[in-house]
Amino acid sequence: MTALRAAKLHIPATVAEETPAVSDETMRILEALLFAAPEPLDENTLAARLPQGTNLKVALAKLSEHYAPRGVQLVRVAGKWALRTAPDLRHLLARETPEPRKLSRAAVETLAIVAYHQPVTRAEIEQIRGVTISRGTLDILIEAGWVRLRGRRKAPGRPVTYGTTEAFLVHFGLDSIDDLPGLEELKGAGFFDGRLPPDFSIPMPSDNAGLRDDEEPLGEETLDLALAPEPEPESADPSAPPAKER
Repeated sequence: MTALRAAKLHIPATVAEETPAVSDETMRILEALLFAAPEPLDENTLAARLPQGTNLKVALAKLSEHYAPRGVQLVRVAGKWALRTAPDLRHLLARETPEPRKLSRAAVETLAIVAYHQPVTRAEIEQIRGVTISRGTLDILIEAGWVRLRGRRKAPGRPVTYGTTEAFLVHFGLDSIDDLPGLEELKGAGFFDGRLPPDFSIPMPSDNAGLRDDEEPLGEETLDLALAPEPEPESADPSAPPAKER
């Protein structure tokens, strides 16, 4: 196994070089677990189902090497393991799967801001985008499972802070939020046209689940009822006829 491939799989070089024997039966069990799992599996879950004493990292490395040239490959997403279609074959299967819901430009920009600037509030998203976002934009991203409510900012009004989810990493094939492209990668992909200001930079994303010093727990009152309809006044006498509309 090459040192480069071992590094991509998060396998220490010494482990990759030693590669102690892993029985064929163990490899069959590992393969079956990953094939049958509806979602990526973490290493603790895999280890608990393999024979005692199995060197899981070596087994994963061998399985990855086995699948490397095939139509299905072993990949690591969100710190977990899964069997996925080889990237160069995905276009052949696209017509066999339902077309995913397309996000509006506002939703895509909002998702990018949340990913790079989290924890971030609605007001901060609007400041970065330079325009007001509709109430439904964040709702769509939350319903998709890619954005979550983290906490509340310790500031006047206690605005809700937003961050990405594990489902976001899984959907976009990222092992961690650190795998988001940096400035040079975005330039190379043509996302920036013209000259950028000298002090322009891309923030270092972090999706740490713990609250930061400027955040506090959500509490029970997480719904914004500012635009909710006012409740109708209750009649003192249940048998009294309803009031006439004016």
